[in-house]
Amino acid sequence: MTSPVGFTLVQLRYFLVAAERGSMTEASLELHIAQSAVSAAVHNLERDLRVQLFIRRRGRGLTLTPAGERLQVQARELLARAREIEREARGDGGTISGPVSLGCFVTLAPYYLPPLFSECTRRYPEIEIEVVEAETDQLVQALGAGRIDFALTYDLGLAPETELRSETIARAPAYVIVPADHPLAGRGEVELAELSAEPLVLLDLPHSRDYFRSLVTATGTAPDVRYRTQSYETVRSLVARGLGYSVLNQRPATGQTYGGGEIAELELRDGSPPLEVKLASVEGMTQTARARAVMELLREIAARGARD
Repeated sequence: MTSPVGFTLVQLRYFLVAAERGSMTEASLELHIAQSAVSAAVHNLERDLRVQLFIRRRGRGLTLTPAGERLQVQARELLARAREIEREARGDGGTISGPVSLGCFVTLAPYYLPPLFSECTRRYPEIEIEVVEAETDQLVQALGAGRIDFALTYDLGLAPETELRSETIARAPAYVIVPADHPLAGRGEVELAELSAEPLVLLDLPHSRDYFRSLVTATGTAPDVRYRTQSYETVRSLVARGLGYSVLNQRPATGQTYGGGEIAELELRDGSPPLEVKLASVEGMTQTARARAVMELLREIAARGARD
């Protein structure tokens, strides 16, 4: 016989809601039960596990301890697996349904999310995809906190020492954009050094900014950053206005910008390595069937170019 477990799924559920709401009172309102029931469940869970899960400060709510943060991730996984077991036991395990929390790097979202939603709606209409669009550091934090199941991101900022596993599903070479009437626009390819005298319009996102700067610096010239923005489309619009050139990775299907201007794309002859597009998740975490289905859809989309 297997040995008994010293806690219940109900205790874990109450703990998770209290952790997310940061308050026993708020948790009780969400769960529609008495506050004393939530407090008792969390207290008994701490007693049974012999750890302190929350730091309780009067008037300041609840703060997770390191042990509480670890349990939060594990409890989410366990409850998700319990729901899968329940569906399979009832005989309806053949239908993949339920929420999937996906983190997506901001500049990848316009390319991957529309075909993902379209294909998921067609194949798995009962899956509900929830998306967190952010840059790499925020996605890594969300993974560690268990707020998302997995992330679609570049390899920028994915330090090897983090407790993540990642899989490359696409590669995105860097390329240059210039105004459509630029003297080099018709050449098709260029070396970055040829643009060293011109202003650089920088996509100013964490890690991305350092990556783009490094490409220019590798030519032996210092980038002349005159304009910077965190918006991918604003970069293209500024370039179309003749305010400089830029270096990007993802390619829109058209050279027209939101403002009606035109840009030209030039291949890089510098031999810069492409950025890798990755699916990242917490090492050792077992993905639900629905999360695995969504990840497989993203692999298919990446394989055909993310534009269909």
